[in-house]
Amino acid sequence: MDEESIRFQGTETLSRDSDRLKKTSFDLKARNGEWIHQDRETYRRDDGATVLLYNLAHRTVVLTRQFRLPVHMHGEPGYLVETVAGVLEGADPAVRIKEEIKEKTGFEVDEVRAVGRAYMSPAAVVELVHLFVAEYEPGRKAGPGGGLHEEGEDIEVLEMPFDEAYAMVERGEIVDGKTIILLQHARLSIFAEGAQG
Repeated sequence: MDEESIRFQGTETLSRDSDRLKKTSFDLKARNGEWIHQDRETYRRDDGATVLLYNLAHRTVVLTRQFRLPVHMHGEPGYLVETVAGVLEGADPAVRIKEEIKEKTGFEVDEVRAVGRAYMSPAAVVELVHLFVAEYEPGRKAGPGGGLHEEGEDIEVLEMPFDEAYAMVERGEIVDGKTIILLQHARLSIFAEGAQG
């Protein structure tokens, strides 16, 4: 979109605690040439990264389970099964996600492979998530995982057969978007018949 297709009218900060929650007023030039006025609330988050750990020989994956307040507020128990993820805090996505793997699962990996990027809630959240996969070795743990206690993390590490993880998606037990995307990628590209990982 070129700059001539959008005219910003103003931005208002909506939160006293941070400048991340804003209301922006703007005019957008529609495809038919008309100008449409819009007011949108957005929340700016730091970009993030997520990774699906897999072991091709054992046909397993490593996921996590942790409490997510917004899910609980939506009327569900609040504990989500997810891929390892974290906020970049200005770091390179591949470097940061390797640190997150160690903090959250205890596993160490030599390399991660980028498989895409995604905006998970583009209507309201300014956040780009970098998607990775990485092969892990079951015996190569540097620690217990579980997250950082000083950050209030209490993360359960789940090592399970890939087929069980994918069945959880099909049964509606895994409802996290980034996790569904990466498990689908694994089904098509890593664990598919004839795939090389």
